[in-house]
Amino acid sequence: MLNKKKLLTGWEAITDEFLRLYPDAEQKNYATKLSWEMGGNDPLPEITAFDDKENNCWHFVTYGLTELYEKESEDKKTSGYGMEFTIRLKKNCYIDEEQEIINICCILQSLARLTFENGEVFEPYEYVYTGQTNGIDNGQKSKITGFITIPDIKAQPLKTAFGDMEFVQFIGVTDSELKAIINEKITVRQLYEKLGSDLTDYKRKPVI
Repeated sequence: MLNKKKLLTGWEAITDEFLRLYPDAEQKNYATKLSWEMGGNDPLPEITAFDDKENNCWHFVTYGLTELYEKESEDKKTSGYGMEFTIRLKKNCYIDEEQEIINICCILQSLARLTFENGEVFEPYEYVYTGQTNGIDNGQKSKITGFITIPDIKAQPLKTAFGDMEFVQFIGVTDSELKAIINEKITVRQLYEKLGSDLTDYKRKPVI
C-alpha cells in the first residue's frame, strides 16, 4: 500500500512553497504587533518579502487569508478565503527600500481588510481601482495608482491540511490603464499582455 504524503499546515505549506522558489534568498518578515483577534487594525499576522535577485525584485507573500494553524471553517475543500496575496516589487525604482517594503505591507494589509470586513474575495484577472491619482508608492510620486490581479506566475496553488488555496498576484497599474478597463476599452487580460511583465514598477510609463 502506498503511503499518502502528509499535508502541511497552512503556514508550513506557504513557507515551503516560497523556500522552494527561493531556497537561499534573504527574506524580510513583518509581523503584526497586535493581532486582529485582539482588536488590532491589521488582519494579517505576517507578510514576508523574499529577495528574488534573478529578477531584481522583492516577492511578497501574505499569511492569514487562509487557515494557518487549524481548520476553523466548515468548508473542508477550501482553506479560509482560498487565497493569499503576492506582489513582485521591482528594485531600483525607489529611494528608500525599507520604507517602500513597509509601504507594500501596509497596502496588502488594506486589501486584506476588505476581505475580512466585507467578505471580498479577490480572483485573478480583476482590477482594484482606488480612485486616487497620486501614486501608491511611499512618496506618492509614481503613476501607479491601483492594481490588476493574475495567478502568481511562480508560486503554485497548494493543497494544505486545511484545504486548497492559490496565490493571487497584484500588479501595479496606472490611472489611465484602470480607466481604460472601466470604460471597457481593454480587458485585464489584454492589459497584462500589453504590460509584458508581472512586476510592479514605480518608474514605468503608462502603456495606455
